[in-house]
Amino acid sequence: MTDVPGASEPQDRIGRPVLDRPAFERLATAHRRELKLHCYRMMGSLHEADDLVQETFLKAWRGRMQFDGRGSPRGWLYTIATNACLNAIKARSSAHRVLEEPARPPTEGPAAAGPAAGLSWLEPYPDAELPDLVDGEPGPDARYETGEAVRLAFVAAIQLLPPRQRAALLLCDVLGWSALETAQLLGGTTASVNSALQRARATLGKRYPQGRPLQRSQPNPEEGRLLERYVRAWRAANLDGFIELLREDATYHMPPWHDWYRGRPAIHDFFKTVWGNFAGYRAVATRANGQPAVAIYARRRQDPEWRAQSLHVIEPAQGAIASLTVYVGPLGAGLFAAFGLPPTWSEPEA
Repeated sequence: MTDVPGASEPQDRIGRPVLDRPAFERLATAHRRELKLHCYRMMGSLHEADDLVQETFLKAWRGRMQFDGRGSPRGWLYTIATNACLNAIKARSSAHRVLEEPARPPTEGPAAAGPAAGLSWLEPYPDAELPDLVDGEPGPDARYETGEAVRLAFVAAIQLLPPRQRAALLLCDVLGWSALETAQLLGGTTASVNSALQRARATLGKRYPQGRPLQRSQPNPEEGRLLERYVRAWRAANLDGFIELLREDATYHMPPWHDWYRGRPAIHDFFKTVWGNFAGYRAVATRANGQPAVAIYARRRQDPEWRAQSLHVIEPAQGAIASLTVYVGPLGAGLFAAFGLPPTWSEPEA
């Protein structure tokens, strides 16, 4: 825990310590990761989530006299974190981040639109930062499994919701809180929470025909083999081998560019125009949002260094790639540190 002042510990009316410093340290350590994931789902940004978790613990430390121990410490922290997120959303220019530009048709031919100015992009979330769920397991009323509720497509879908609806859906349908508990956290009545939930579920129902994203199984050997083939294709600069891994109807998005592509032929034609822009590639397997991911380092001609180039998040389905989101340019390279990866890649000595 950082930013906790070393002031004397407060006491209640009969002289007992109130959530003293060691107890607060333990509380912060126990709940940091699940609160960070909650803030990420609310904000769509890994970096904002980091800041808001820090803000949550600072506010909790300063306001610990308000926690009388009769409620759940976890619920108290979620209340602070959720309200911090709602206030942060109010303060920024856009209420949500996007994974694709709304209503923009797929591009045909070379990418010409360029990076999108004025859009805030949904960021991926490193699996290394996912919580080890113990008391953080969803409650019995949760509608979404932990694995599907972290997927990139799901986080992108809930970003379409107004902030209060987003909070209600996360608290009730993802964490499994009751409408009464959620109303106490957000303020308002149980009826208002149920109304917000109904509208949120209707919005998701338009995005997903059955009201939820396609459920994924746990990582399996087939998924591991797909990832290995993907890494090999990039290391060998094998464009045809890469395209063979895609489903016929696969989609390809490349934040922060406007352009996106649908189908093997369109994706092939795009990559054919850009594949040779670098002298070679090095691929490092990782995971993001509970999905396979690959960090790509590239070397420009007459440049001896392999530099961070893009971060690829893969959505597998039936042994092939259903969708591919590739964060490119400064946006992609800027994510490497969050995934524990260096900005440049050094070849191991032979």
